[in-house]
Amino acid sequence: MSEKFTEFAEIPQQFVKEGTLFVNRCTKPSKEEYIQLCRAVAIGFVVMGFIGYFVKLIHIPINNILVGGA
Repeated sequence: MSEKFTEFAEIPQQFVKEGTLFVNRCTKPSKEEYIQLCRAVAIGFVVMGFIGYFVKLIHIPINNILVGGA
């Protein structure tokens, strides 16, 4: 019984330990890194927007043909 309890109590301790190691290893990005990240995210939004627009542009006429304009 005590083995299960110690094993159960060990999991959160290990999680907190690994979390603090991760946070201590992290660094704040420089201005150039931040701008590069923002550009990449903006390009991703634009690309996904165009893909969604073209899918919708193709879907509407096909849907009208299949449904028959009802």
